[in-house]
Amino acid sequence: MPDLSSALHLAASEVTLAVGALVLLMVGAFVGDKSARLVSILSVLLLIAASVISIVGPWGVAFNGAYVADPLAIYAKSLIYLSAAVAVVLGDGWMKRTRIAKFEYPVLIVLASAGMGMMASSGDLISMYVGIELHSLALYVLAAFHRNDVKASEAGLKYFVLGALSSGLLLYGASLIYGFAGSMRFEDIAAVAADNPGPGLVFGLVFLICGLAFKVSAAPFHMWTPDVYEGAPTPVVALFATAPKVAAMVLIARALENGFGDAHAQWSQVLIAISLISFVVGAFGGLAQKDIQRLLAYSSIANIGYALLGIAAGTAEGLQAMLMFMTLYVIDQLGFFAILLSLSKSGRPIRRIADLAGLKKDRPLTAVALTILSLSVLGMPPFSGFWGKYYVFGAAADAGLWPVAAAGLVASVVAAFYYLRILKLMWFDAPVDDIATDAAPVEAKWIGWACAAFAFPLVIVGLTWLEPLTKAASAGFGNG
Repeated sequence: MPDLSSALHLAASEVTLAVGALVLLMVGAFVGDKSARLVSILSVLLLIAASVISIVGPWGVAFNGAYVADPLAIYAKSLIYLSAAVAVVLGDGWMKRTRIAKFEYPVLIVLASAGMGMMASSGDLISMYVGIELHSLALYVLAAFHRNDVKASEAGLKYFVLGALSSGLLLYGASLIYGFAGSMRFEDIAAVAADNPGPGLVFGLVFLICGLAFKVSAAPFHMWTPDVYEGAPTPVVALFATAPKVAAMVLIARALENGFGDAHAQWSQVLIAISLISFVVGAFGGLAQKDIQRLLAYSSIANIGYALLGIAAGTAEGLQAMLMFMTLYVIDQLGFFAILLSLSKSGRPIRRIADLAGLKKDRPLTAVALTILSLSVLGMPPFSGFWGKYYVFGAAADAGLWPVAAAGLVASVVAAFYYLRILKLMWFDAPVDDIATDAAPVEAKWIGWACAAFAFPLVIVGLTWLEPLTKAASAGFGNG
């Protein structure tokens, strides 16, 4: 086991975020809410610094195997920290617009990012749980950040209560695994699972998967998602839809591949079932939605089903496809929410799908950007979302899961309806009221346009460097 200084060196990105969050908290406590802008700027710089530190830092294992620094963790942390930085920028503009300047907002995101980084580097059940709870506690508060809004308070309460339930499932599964494997480390669990994955160990694994499925809002553990997406502030939802899902997906892949790689036949069945249910719930649940953020909640449920299908394949190609899919999905989601934040109607934020009617008349460039992002999330070629689904479905088919991949394609066709409805409203319907961006922060508009530019046509160039990165990231898996 490396000494403490070497271990802290490996975990330098999380240490940087933890210490930085405490310093920023002290700044905010002494200066007050008027420091919100300064704390937001410092938080963005801190998250970028943590991303750089994780990239240039050494590889290795620390804390008796509880912490793993490898290409997978480095790739995941870079994506997580940069997504969180974008969420801080969007939140700063939202606070200026709503006159809710609170320095706690960026500090909570930094603390959540530290927990998500720990999730990506987890090497045993204890570090996994610590990372999950650290990021979850911060997200519970962020969901109810707009305290004067009844829906926001309801969202925070529902998220907290159901999050406690999922933590119970997770702990029960972890306790069963420890009881039958005799160790918390994924490597030791893998040795026991390879010899004899008995019913007790498999039973604990199922509970563990169910608890983790809640964190990525996969059906049937999605109960919190539509209400939290609807009630939480838009920049908070942008965070929920991106960084935590990447952290949880990487954790699921690492736990299953490193801890139960030889029991693939058992856990792949659970993931396939969750994927199929997510396809159905996400595709059909979004058809009746009138609120944009609830619609995006059901879209996220379906898309998580696609990503889980890559892990269920149990191959290096499937894991690479999952990472590529999540990367492109994060970019599309950040762009979508940034565009929403850049729009207002009659002095209020855009929330209803009907509010987008006639957008091409008032804001043609924004309508083009939103069209590109919608088609990308839908999976229409040649946009980035198409390539994400192409690789995931291809990896699943190569692993013999072609019937599940076919079901995913059918779900994509069903989900196309609610995205095409958005396009129809923007381009063919007449506006009821004027849509304005005058009071909106310019950062949101530029972030939305930048994400749309990446989706098309820059995705063709982007894929030349994205696929090698996903291959490097998958080196951390047992079969990578």
